[in-house]
Amino acid sequence: MITCVVRYVIDPAKIEAFERFGHRWIELVGAHGGIHHGYFLPSEGASDEALALFTFPGLAEYERYRDLFGKDPEFIEANRIRDESGCVLRFDRTFMRPLRLEG
Repeated sequence: MITCVVRYVIDPAKIEAFERFGHRWIELVGAHGGIHHGYFLPSEGASDEALALFTFPGLAEYERYRDLFGKDPEFIEANRIRDESGCVLRFDRTFMRPLRLEG
């Protein structure tokens, strides 16, 4: 299992566009074999940071999903929300694995 954590710096004035962007990616991750754990948006404190977490069974499944970027019309349309609105200023991606309690 591999979990992708995406850290976004967003434009707080464009939060509605970011929410549209996030809703679309939640659907796409689910439609392509992943489990989306949601987007986490600013509430208090820093107002320009957001997170997304989603999991795939393994790196091979994630790579199949990533291969659709720039090719699949639905992926292109979802990214168009981000690009045309300017709601995302920058982002970075980290991969993590869960540590679970045994017993």
